[in-house]
Amino acid sequence: MSAPATPGDHGVRAMASMVATGHPLAARAARQMLRDGGSAVDAAIAADAILGVVEPMATSIGGDLLAMIVAPGGEVRSYNGTGRAPAAFDPAMLNDLPGQRIPERHPLSLTTPGAVRGWHDLHASYGRLPWRTLLAPAIALARDGFALAPVAAREWRLFDKVLHHDPVCAALYRAGRSPAAGETFVNPQLARTLAAIAADGPDAFYRGEPARAAEAAARSHGGVLAAADFAGHHGDFVTPVTTRFRGTDVYECPPNTHGVAILHALAALEPQTLNADDPATVLATVRAMGDAMRHARQTVADPAGNTVCTVVVDRDGLAITLMSSIFKRFGSGIAVPGCGFVLQNRGFGFAGPGHINSPAPGKRPYHTVVPGAALRGGRFHAGFGVVGGLMQPQGQLQLLVRLLAWQQPLQAALDAPRWRLESDTALALEAGMPPAIAAALRAAGYEEPAGLGELGGRSDFGGAQVVMRAADGSLLGASDRRKDGCALGD
Repeated sequence: MSAPATPGDHGVRAMASMVATGHPLAARAARQMLRDGGSAVDAAIAADAILGVVEPMATSIGGDLLAMIVAPGGEVRSYNGTGRAPAAFDPAMLNDLPGQRIPERHPLSLTTPGAVRGWHDLHASYGRLPWRTLLAPAIALARDGFALAPVAAREWRLFDKVLHHDPVCAALYRAGRSPAAGETFVNPQLARTLAAIAADGPDAFYRGEPARAAEAAARSHGGVLAAADFAGHHGDFVTPVTTRFRGTDVYECPPNTHGVAILHALAALEPQTLNADDPATVLATVRAMGDAMRHARQTVADPAGNTVCTVVVDRDGLAITLMSSIFKRFGSGIAVPGCGFVLQNRGFGFAGPGHINSPAPGKRPYHTVVPGAALRGGRFHAGFGVVGGLMQPQGQLQLLVRLLAWQQPLQAALDAPRWRLESDTALALEAGMPPAIAAALRAAGYEEPAGLGELGGRSDFGGAQVVMRAADGSLLGASDRRKDGCALGD
């Protein structure tokens, strides 16, 4: 059985299976799925559905899903469940927008949600338990209520301003009177929507009332997302991109995500010495990440925020990193009447006209969600993800350097202070950053970011979930203390 992690240790250790996810209720439900004979994918879906109930500012069935799956034999597959721009989108719609780009929370930022179809596609390939069983815990929490966790309560309060622009959203998420930590919140509308999906499969969502109501909501605000866009949505199993770093093969999702930025940075760092906590090493890591992100901005697009992450390894060795997101907190701020969720605002990820990532009908935008995995000797070594918009590749790079180059204990690597590039020259430093490192970064020209930002005066340094296979064959799990989650194993 697992034991609670303590600060500075390697995390939670277990012999058979492990779950690391962003909320204790999600972790417990996922572990129960495993105990009931479910696969890692079953457990991850159950956890993700719960996260959409208990962290509505981060994810929901109105958002997207991506996953990295490692089979017991070492085969790695990626699943891209990201949605597309509406078929009725006209590039001429950009002409009257500031800078000819879709604003952050705007009716044209709505893209088709991919999460529900993603759950079903993953379950069809890797599931063991009945489909309706996976959604039952989330349905019960939405129907009967749950106590709001501390970090979720703080973010709900900070982003209350998003909730006031749409009356349906304001009523659903209590604009102006955000629930406090420990307060019970219920969402019977979402419970009914999830129950219909559990009973009738993804068509209840993509061809049912949620699709029609989403079209009505979009049109009421001047958007063009339509029920036909829901009906036409599909996800794809795709081949991951990979690079080798410190004897380990690291796998990321290919474009339209910016997972390639992580690999680009790792490749630049691979020949370097990378002494642990050396200011010169940290500076080299920041520069490699900056170069990689600039390259990604120019090259990543559809080849045709905020986020949650769950990592699960089951007793057969099947592993999955599953991440879902509605992008910015509370997404577009446009809620679907009677259905209990908001629509994502991924269209904000598009660039302006003439760019490889410019918007077009049916096109997927540049996507920040990057679930990752690593193999050593052809077998699963780690599954990992870091939530937090553009912190995702930056957080992953810092974790991978600590774990693979510096061999730090797992929980210690997650707890260590982080940096975050806000622009090519603006670099936020988390409290606790060693003074010598901070001084070296500032001396190199990286300035303190100006302004308060969305999180009320501090940058978002993300939240990581990691499961690793230890040298003795046991599993180590760790959950970022910056969020409400935990790791549980058997």
